[in-house]
Amino acid sequence: MTANRGWAAPGHADRYRERVLAERDRLAGALEDMGGQQQRVLADLLAFNAATEFGTRHGFDRIRDIDDFRKAVPVQDYAAHAPLIERTAAGEPNLLSADRPVVYFTSSGSTGAHKKIPVTPRFMRTTFFPFYYAAWAPLIENFPDVTHRPDAVLNLKHDPLAAPPTTADGQPHVGASQVDFGQKFGEPLSAELGTAAPWATLPVDVAPDDHLEKMYLRLRLAVQSDVRCLIGINPAMIAAVPYQLTLWWERIVKEVRDGTLGGVPHGSPDPHRAAELERLAEHFGGVSPAHVWPRIRALFCWTTGVASLYLPSLRERFGIGVAALPAPVAASEGPVGVPLDRHGSAGSLVVSASVYEFVDADADLTPDVGTLLPHELEAGREYHVLFSHVGGLYRYAVGDVVRVVDLVGGVPRVEYAGRANRSDAVGERLRESQVIRALRTALTSTGLGLVNVTCRVEQAPDGAAPRYLFAVAPHTPWQDAEVTRFAALLDAALQRESADYRRARTDHRLSAPALRLLDPQAFHRDWHQAVGSGIRPTQVKDRLFRQDDTLWQRLTGTPTS
Repeated sequence: MTANRGWAAPGHADRYRERVLAERDRLAGALEDMGGQQQRVLADLLAFNAATEFGTRHGFDRIRDIDDFRKAVPVQDYAAHAPLIERTAAGEPNLLSADRPVVYFTSSGSTGAHKKIPVTPRFMRTTFFPFYYAAWAPLIENFPDVTHRPDAVLNLKHDPLAAPPTTADGQPHVGASQVDFGQKFGEPLSAELGTAAPWATLPVDVAPDDHLEKMYLRLRLAVQSDVRCLIGINPAMIAAVPYQLTLWWERIVKEVRDGTLGGVPHGSPDPHRAAELERLAEHFGGVSPAHVWPRIRALFCWTTGVASLYLPSLRERFGIGVAALPAPVAASEGPVGVPLDRHGSAGSLVVSASVYEFVDADADLTPDVGTLLPHELEAGREYHVLFSHVGGLYRYAVGDVVRVVDLVGGVPRVEYAGRANRSDAVGERLRESQVIRALRTALTSTGLGLVNVTCRVEQAPDGAAPRYLFAVAPHTPWQDAEVTRFAALLDAALQRESADYRRARTDHRLSAPALRLLDPQAFHRDWHQAVGSGIRPTQVKDRLFRQDDTLWQRLTGTPTS
């Protein structure tokens, strides 16, 4: 979301707060009639898009309820939608939606290929904006000082582009955080917290794809502000900040002292702040975000997945008592769940946004797979997510798995459990969430901590069956006995999590897992190398399954067999 100087206008913060809390209250009210809301969303998308090519092909005008809809439209992924999306992006109207897209969100899936997600004004009004505003309610309600000044929030995902890439029909093809919703959709209040900070629009020239330099310049400016909150969405971006402060510390302090930004004069020299920063680093024997910004109160990002293993210790780098508030369960294609309170990981299903269907996470997604409706879900179970909305995606398998944490008034609260892809070398069919829970069990049982972790399947020594090799960056050195015990506990936990893994171990199709310990900064260096190659930081995410030889070698620094 590009910068909006409205944040500096009198009364803007109050109007923003009112809008956010009102949308939260509306979504909460909608939960009281989940079934009715779902039927209304279905009726609206069918009526609005009945005359489109997709609607005509699938008989939208004859569909009356969800059962008709499931019979008429197969379960589909992006590849199935892609032919009509490409024709739309070439300028052809009325294919998926009666509304013309005015922007295409980019999204990198597990393959790394960039999708084109058509975004229409009708989709934004009915599906996106209500959830988008409501998502900020727990933050601004419980930490109101984040709205008091434009520079109170360091928004790491904010990355405006002066000349964004476009599709053949001339519309921007960018990340959601690169779109000016006020200009594109007439929503002047939609500019996120931190998008009017001094570093939001960089005052010096930098190449659009030089993301590391942009991150440096923003940190350089932010060390002179009283930052109270960091917004990252992707937790890997927040995890990189302590590393970046250390990596760039001498350059930052020198530029603060000299009054420069990227070597160019900017503002006034500030020798007092430079000296203060130097004293902090000397006193603590290094620097952490808590030293630079002692009044940080909250981090806003995904709190599940691999991040759940390292967030507790990461929060300590930002200060005692700092809260980690969960970002919504959502994708570029649309929302799934939004936290309406301070639950640490889960959000209520956004029942007024899309028609939702679910498939048991152990099942394979096929065009005719049977689906469950929201009221049929069970707490503690994991499911593939499908959604259909007025923007032109129908029974769309987004590729995410969610876990139902609980049911509140019959409405599921869900948390992100991982990507839908499995690791399946010999029939073990491991999901991300199963491996993460097994890792957490082993960490808890041993009292160990890690900075990050990934794994791959490799051939075991001496011609034994393949095994899982876990690359772990520990916080502090692990003793040999601890490594051995951790590996054994991890193996046992994986067997409890997955019957397929247990059978593979019992049948000797898999050997026992092994560990390779890396230094604590290994994942941060790897993340920086990926970002340095030109990938936007929002898209460089934690990877639990890292089978690619090149990526594995880059991380571990060792050849692969």
